[in-house]
Amino acid sequence: MKDVTASQGAPAKPMKKSAARLGAVQALYQMDLAQTPLNDILAEFESHWLGQEVEGVEFPEADVRLFRTVVEGVLNDQRRIDPMVDNALTKGWPLKRVEAVLRAVLRAGAFELSAKPDVPARVVITEYVNVAGAFLDRDETGMVNAVLDALAHDLRPDEFKGG
Repeated sequence: MKDVTASQGAPAKPMKKSAARLGAVQALYQMDLAQTPLNDILAEFESHWLGQEVEGVEFPEADVRLFRTVVEGVLNDQRRIDPMVDNALTKGWPLKRVEAVLRAVLRAGAFELSAKPDVPARVVITEYVNVAGAFLDRDETGMVNAVLDALAHDLRPDEFKGG
């Protein structure tokens, strides 16, 4: 895993949002693998990870509201999100066959694209490509970019008109 430490001083608002997305992907990954209940994962991340030092690594302060929105939103809307992501993936590679971290990134990005129209699609895509880069290799981050871009064009076509 790459270094996800914050720079010196108070984190800026964009940094807090990026940290929230990173934390949400980590929480979704843990929930997927360990079947950790929602309330347990929220409590664990909010008290022991977000903005804390863990094993010598300082995790940046996060926008807790965005963290909760993404984690809860993915769980509450997963029956709608998973088929959308499946349709955007290369044929023959359903979401259930995708590695767990990649699956968490794609679900979180798809949720934000579909449920948070106040955040520009290009920002969502960039943020989740960056999150993927903290855990995955270049080919997989390219896949995140391609899948989220395809979803963004389907979900928010007006944002891509004229260029």
